[in-house]
Amino acid sequence: MCTRPLGLLNIRIASLCRLARNRGGAGLVLAAAVLWGTTGTARALAPAGTSPLSVGAVRIAVGGAAAGLVLAAAVLWGTTGTARALAPAGTSPLSVGAVRIAVGGAALVVVARLRGELRRGGAWPAGAVVAGAAAVAGYQLAFFSAVARTGVAVGTMVAIGSAPPLAGLLAWAVRAERPGRRWYAATALAVAGGGLLAVAGQPLRFAPGGVALAVAAGAAYAVVAVAAKDLLAGHGQLEVMAALFGGGALLLLPVAVLAPPAWLATPRGALVALHLGLLATAAAYALFAAGLRRVTVATAATMSLAEPLTAAVLGVAVLGERLTAAGLAGAALLVGGLLLLAVTPAAATPRRPPRRRGG
Repeated sequence: MCTRPLGLLNIRIASLCRLARNRGGAGLVLAAAVLWGTTGTARALAPAGTSPLSVGAVRIAVGGAAAGLVLAAAVLWGTTGTARALAPAGTSPLSVGAVRIAVGGAALVVVARLRGELRRGGAWPAGAVVAGAAAVAGYQLAFFSAVARTGVAVGTMVAIGSAPPLAGLLAWAVRAERPGRRWYAATALAVAGGGLLAVAGQPLRFAPGGVALAVAAGAAYAVVAVAAKDLLAGHGQLEVMAALFGGGALLLLPVAVLAPPAWLATPRGALVALHLGLLATAAAYALFAAGLRRVTVATAATMSLAEPLTAAVLGVAVLGERLTAAGLAGAALLVGGLLLLAVTPAAATPRRPPRRRGG
């Protein structure tokens, strides 16, 4: 019974099970069983018509599976578009992106410092830190510039569609993480679905320069993922993200001069900034790092495509948008790709072969 408990509540249960194994505490196992016994009551309190299968799937995804952590991060990322839509009128998207990274980076640094992670020392590979921080800042600049040139639909479609393949290729080249066959199929489905969701019902405007910038944004995401994966081998997830986003925030300081964030002076603007920084950035990337520690870069990048699905759901529920037939088809393809990848046992990240010493 204590082999692999799952679910938000089961995280606590897992701790009890480990203590029971280590200390022989039969009472702790009994306590774990009591907590498991609350599952039926919790399900009974779920909204009417809730599918038991979906409850079980959510329980597994959220409880401790690495893919579930990445999915949770993607769900938080998916709230970004809705939050931006609720920002004060006339707010510069580039300014919003810079403020998001500034607030999120500061929060990650503060939390990591309070937890003592930044005082542990240890070697920091300069290349990974610089590349990751530059990519954090570069993504904001490239994505918003792409959207300005080629429109939201095409810019988003190209950025989210290029990120998983580029992340898989970069991780293969740098870390020897060769994706499996199922990843290719799942990524093709998810990318196609995400692309349909992005462009469904939207006017399309292609501009070569804008498309190139969107691909650059996808490449920046890939660099962030690979750099974080490398740094996680020797550092905690919070301190890694604090280093990358703290550095990215510093690099984006000139944006405050070019696009002053006057919108922060309004209550709505302040709330939007806090949501984007604390939830859609700090909390989301902390979850992403926790999942990335246990899965390959390619898998994490593809699972993060749950972001446009969340954005579409929020657009319908909060902003009153309507999904076209193409959008519904895209959502179905995206869900199919994510499920295809999620049901596959996560392969352990390949270890680099030890270097042979001369002599």
